[in-house]
Amino acid sequence: MSPSLNASAPVIVPPRLFLGLTGPVVLALATVYVVWGSTYFAIHLTLASFPPFLQGGARFAVAGAILFAFLALRGKPMPSARQWRDGAVVGFLLLACGNGGVVFAEQYVPSSVAAIFIGAGPLAAALWSGLFGFWPQRIQWVGILIGFGGILLLAGGDQLAGHPVGLLGLVTAVVCWTLGSVLAQRKLSPAPGAMGFATEMLTGGAVMLAVGLASGEAGRLSAAWPPTALATGAFVYLVFAGSLAAFSAYMYLLSQVSSSIAISYAYVNPMIAVLLGVVVGREVLTLKEGIATAVIVGSVILLTCEKRSL
Repeated sequence: MSPSLNASAPVIVPPRLFLGLTGPVVLALATVYVVWGSTYFAIHLTLASFPPFLQGGARFAVAGAILFAFLALRGKPMPSARQWRDGAVVGFLLLACGNGGVVFAEQYVPSSVAAIFIGAGPLAAALWSGLFGFWPQRIQWVGILIGFGGILLLAGGDQLAGHPVGLLGLVTAVVCWTLGSVLAQRKLSPAPGAMGFATEMLTGGAVMLAVGLASGEAGRLSAAWPPTALATGAFVYLVFAGSLAAFSAYMYLLSQVSSSIAISYAYVNPMIAVLLGVVVGREVLTLKEGIATAVIVGSVILLTCEKRSL
């Protein structure tokens, strides 16, 4: 995949600029918005039968193997050693650490709260880009400061403050996912197109499987076997919709548009995740967490107030 931005900071552009996007980009955005918004609840369902890292590792390893085999059968060029290396770095940060942090955290916190916290991703992405020489502008700094205030408010709620291990998992997820996204655009060169997605899922999934086996999750899996039908259905959904469809769509977006547009999912996903968690999963969202949601989403929208066109 090739970087789409080389001379401007990653910002979420004003809504009017979305009108110029191509059909495939719009479809990719819709996929990331809707599917990833629902994966938080799907992860919650899988945890009833599958331990976190073996679940996540198997999910990405299966999806990556399917995609890799499909591309190989179509005669696509095999990745070079350097492309495997760069794909492994991206896969480690985005999947093993990013998704792994979320799956780990959802053992302790509701899926809706996890989604709200991850919604602060664009704030971290803006700061990471600053380290590469693309610092946010003044109004974006305002959005960042307000957003971190929302994070502190959320972290102070009973559902996160009472589970510091879960909070640590979410912090790890945000930091690593956003770093991997910025590096994928600015510094690294995995294999182009879908082959790059396949290598990232294969390598990231392999790391998660290794972590799961090393931490004794195989015993937990055996004790919970056979998995419930609901957990199995959620796992299949995560493989095909959450991984093959949505992750591939996200990496496609990183190769076609600014990281600002690509990570705009962050203020749509929490709303979908909260709706599913509260209405379907009967999760409870406190007033403080509701206010934190509004603050975080509002700060991310404020981060869109970039006056330059891309």
